[in-house]
Amino acid sequence: MDHVSSNRRKTMVRLHKAEVMIAGEQLRLRLHDCKLVKERRYHLRTYPNCFVAQELTDWLVVHKEAPDRATAICLMQHLMDHDIVHHVCDKRPVFKDAKLLYRFRKDDGTFPFNKEVKVFMLGQRLYEHLIVAKDSVLQQREKHGVIYQRCFPGCHLIDWLLQNAEVESRKQGVELCRALQEHGIFQHVLKKHNFFDSGLLYQFSINFRRRRRLSELLHDNEQDNEEGPSVPTLEDVQPDSPFVLHKTPQEDYTGFNSGKIKDFASVSQLHIFPAYILQTLMLIIKWFLFVFLVLRRNLTCEELLSPGAPFSKRVLTVIGDALGWGFVVRGMAPCYVQAVDPGSPAAAGGVKVVLLYYFTPCH
Repeated sequence: MDHVSSNRRKTMVRLHKAEVMIAGEQLRLRLHDCKLVKERRYHLRTYPNCFVAQELTDWLVVHKEAPDRATAICLMQHLMDHDIVHHVCDKRPVFKDAKLLYRFRKDDGTFPFNKEVKVFMLGQRLYEHLIVAKDSVLQQREKHGVIYQRCFPGCHLIDWLLQNAEVESRKQGVELCRALQEHGIFQHVLKKHNFFDSGLLYQFSINFRRRRRLSELLHDNEQDNEEGPSVPTLEDVQPDSPFVLHKTPQEDYTGFNSGKIKDFASVSQLHIFPAYILQTLMLIIKWFLFVFLVLRRNLTCEELLSPGAPFSKRVLTVIGDALGWGFVVRGMAPCYVQAVDPGSPAAAGGVKVVLLYYFTPCH
């Protein structure tokens, strides 16, 4: 009895992890869709594919994914605990409602692809293939006077795997399906048998196509597990999978269902932005002109401040924010500005690169 109870607890834990991964992936694609995940700059450093914690908390409350900010923070901490999101520098293990940058691990290649995750992804891809396939093995069947929705005989699934070159032999197919059953992807309709290459009927335990709400992650799923598997209905069979990003087809954000079933590796692609490269080249050219034409002789503060000097005088006031001022100063008496963050208070105050400044900081 203890062994059965232990196996049931393990199954419940695995199912909950699966729900967290599904909800996290659906949230990631939604945030990419609404451009909340994007390239951001902080202290003159660029962080691609990240989001601001405070902005995401606002978004979760506005879109009714959480009733209040405290619940939203708790939900995101739950995703952090399951290695779905993390701080961009991995310096903060706690999700804070502040102007801090976080990122989905799926976007930077740090997602832990262990055996359990690979089996889950395999099951999700298998489900996506079967749910939309013509003459799918997932059909309504009757057994001993009881009708089971969207179930499949074990031998039919093995046949499908062989026909689609996902396995090389029936023995390998049985081993694959038993691993899926062990991790709670599907189960016998009566929960009485392991997987066999026979006419026994099985059903998927996880409805991958149902769109999750983050608030579901904080609820105890034990009652749902006792009621039986989540059998997909006709409403779930739709051409648009929740794991596909539609509004930005030019961007290749890899979802759980990309690639073939046997391929567990995710491929990251480098996106090049010509406008950003052009801007960088102009700054480099401007910098070299400044070095060779201006700094080839030493200037003094008196020369800059003298009435007849060929320099225009301006007084700039920069009020820093929580992230700082956003510019880098080099040299001394006088100093010059080496870099300016385009979205910083310095840029808003009129500070520009390659200009000499008689700089007096205010304390």
